[in-house]
Amino acid sequence: MLRARLHVAREGFRLDLPLEAAAGEVVALLGPNGAGKTTALRALAGLVRLSHGEIVLDGEPIHTLPPERRSVGMVFQDHRLFPHLSVLDNVAFGLRCRGTPKARAREIAREWLGRFGLAERAGVKPRELSGGQAQRVALARALVTRPRLLLLDEPFAALDAYTRLEVRAWLNRHLEGFDGATVLVTHDPLDAMALADRIVVIEGGSIVQQGTPAEVARHPRTDYVARLVGLNLYRGTADGRAVTVTGRAGERVVLSVAEELTGPAFVAFPPSAVALFRGRPDGTPRNLWEGTIAGLERHGDGYRIAVDGPVGVLADVTAAAVAELGLLPGQRVWVAVKATETHAYPE
Repeated sequence: MLRARLHVAREGFRLDLPLEAAAGEVVALLGPNGAGKTTALRALAGLVRLSHGEIVLDGEPIHTLPPERRSVGMVFQDHRLFPHLSVLDNVAFGLRCRGTPKARAREIAREWLGRFGLAERAGVKPRELSGGQAQRVALARALVTRPRLLLLDEPFAALDAYTRLEVRAWLNRHLEGFDGATVLVTHDPLDAMALADRIVVIEGGSIVQQGTPAEVARHPRTDYVARLVGLNLYRGTADGRAVTVTGRAGERVVLSVAEELTGPAFVAFPPSAVALFRGRPDGTPRNLWEGTIAGLERHGDGYRIAVDGPVGVLADVTAAAVAELGLLPGQRVWVAVKATETHAYPE
């Protein structure tokens, strides 16, 4: 069990983060660059000194201990394997530092390399490994000492897409049997959704949202989270099935929604729920406004189009529709969103 209150103050930045992780739980820290994710991880490891606060692991305060005396394993995005040691001795290193005899340490390390499918690479140097193999060695080295806290700092960032999937699967398999607490820092929501039991979103050194992956994905509370999970998000005031939101230029727009609410609320809907028209559409869609295409880019098999207007919106449009409608930056379009495609929830 991890219970921490992390306060780190330096010029131009302040981290104030309460953090808990239960035994066997994986907590992912998400946030934009500069939010404080890596600072938090390094503070837990003892590589950054707390301005004040505490770190309690399994009921014992560890914030006053040097890094080597904390029961913590850490995996960095760039592996940080010792280049002069063999793969086997890299994995055995932590055990040797804790006083395990060399022969026994190498025996245990060889067993862990077998678990990660790397037994045949035990005698080679890190430079002879692929990126995926090196990261699996780093994971084995972190877990071999059976730490009570595992820290993962962007463990897949340096890997290509295929290798990322492979290493993520290896890690997921071993985390299922790990009875310590795990804190994962990542910029990729897929990593968090695949591995984490709980997500903590940090912006500007503070928590702005936390919950299970499903809760965070369904109820984003900041623009950053909405972009991560691929939703348009607006904050406004609800009155029944209408939510009044204010655009960038101060214009007020009333959005019709499916839920009935009162008071401060969020409205979210996916870009796929947005329809674009060159002229005002027939019928009476409940949410309709005119805007200007600000940009478009390839997105999967189609295009994601940013439209400026009373409120900005992202729309996913097929390549055929882009060609048929001749959609280009600077063009005026009509934006339509069905009320039944929206999701409103209290702020």
